[in-house]
Amino acid sequence: MSEAGGQGARDLLILIDPASTDPAYPDAHYFCFDCIVIEGVLAAYPGLRERLDVEHVAWARPRERVVALVGEAHQALPLLILADDAPAALATGEANGLRFADTRDAILEALAARHGIPRRHP
Repeated sequence: MSEAGGQGARDLLILIDPASTDPAYPDAHYFCFDCIVIEGVLAAYPGLRERLDVEHVAWARPRERVVALVGEAHQALPLLILADDAPAALATGEANGLRFADTRDAILEALAARHGIPRRHP
């Protein structure tokens, strides 16, 4: 994935590491609902991992990897940074020259459209 001059050749999916904890709740362990749904899709369709890059980051903010890519305003996760060849209609936003999908449903739609998994049932 190219960080400079465009999105690169592959989509990049960034999720919260399910083993990380939210510093706001030091005595509890939670999962990010939207991230765990996407993790389930990755588990159900293992070939999907071969077609895109997947990274996990810690719960705590600032999420430096995400900020470096799309800026502080877009560090909510999950996040799918779209490759150069992705149709513009799949993007929900753009920052630093990178187009992305930043909602669970938009990510699921982009994964279906670009990587051949089934669409979410209506």
